[in-house]
Amino acid sequence: MNILALSFEPACALLKLLEQGGKNIRLKNMQAQENQKFRVLILSGSQRRKKDWPQRDSKSSALMKHMMDRLPKDWIIDFEDLGNVKDRERIQPCNACVSSSMALCCWPCNCYAPNDKKMPDLLWNLDMYARLEAADAWAIISPVNWNGPTSNLKLMFDRLVCMNGGNPRPDLIEKDGFKNADKAAELEHTKLWSEISQNHLEGRTAGFFIHGDFATEERGEDGRPVALRHKEYFDFERDELKDQRDTYKPLVHQCRYSGIEVPDHLWRYELIGYRKLYSDNQIEDIEPKHYETFNMWVDNFKTFVTKKGKVPHAKYP
Repeated sequence: MNILALSFEPACALLKLLEQGGKNIRLKNMQAQENQKFRVLILSGSQRRKKDWPQRDSKSSALMKHMMDRLPKDWIIDFEDLGNVKDRERIQPCNACVSSSMALCCWPCNCYAPNDKKMPDLLWNLDMYARLEAADAWAIISPVNWNGPTSNLKLMFDRLVCMNGGNPRPDLIEKDGFKNADKAAELEHTKLWSEISQNHLEGRTAGFFIHGDFATEERGEDGRPVALRHKEYFDFERDELKDQRDTYKPLVHQCRYSGIEVPDHLWRYELIGYRKLYSDNQIEDIEPKHYETFNMWVDNFKTFVTKKGKVPHAKYP
């Protein structure tokens, strides 16, 4: 079932599905968590998976599993590896509905739908909106790719624009079976809009453990790539991010802007594999000192979110 016009089913289809018997997996998850224990969602953001062309699982995935073993046993621990798996659907891109009208961007995103055959979407098929909502805290473990977040993690956060003021009532902007930009613009100018447009995941905590090798295999002593013939094109002092933690600043900014707390001490970068060949910087090559740093981050995460406690569910799940 798709939701937008063009090749999509009616925009209200998802809403109707939620209203049917059983209430959909999303609402079941929310109701089940109402009086349960603390819940954390751990995400590995690396693209690399053994069951695809890299033929190796990522260090992020290994650290994710290591974290699971270190957290309290009475917590509900959810986890997901967002890496690419051969023949599996991928995360579909954001369509930038917000730029037409904030009210056109629906919470949760209804540009795609679960189990759609024409435009399969990993976020919906993994039920990620429900799992992000159910969790009291998120732990995101991910490498640096080209001075920025990984493609899959960036796609996920792009699709989370709807958590920041997205429209929880797609029925209000329906016309001829589809969500309509003109009706969304009208809704955006009403008193009702100011009441229903909320930060739907506000109050949660997100921790980021970012790791990278700073491409040290490729660099000379001057910081420039050894293979670069036109050395004048790349100036290390001008072109390089000195603090690699800032490679994830856009995602941290989006979280904080949307009411997700990211404490500074839970936003950490670790240099792993300094001056090693890429093939010598695999899971089995992670040194004890890096696990010590990671363990400290996990313990700080545990202490912070335990003190903060559970987070109330959103008004519009």
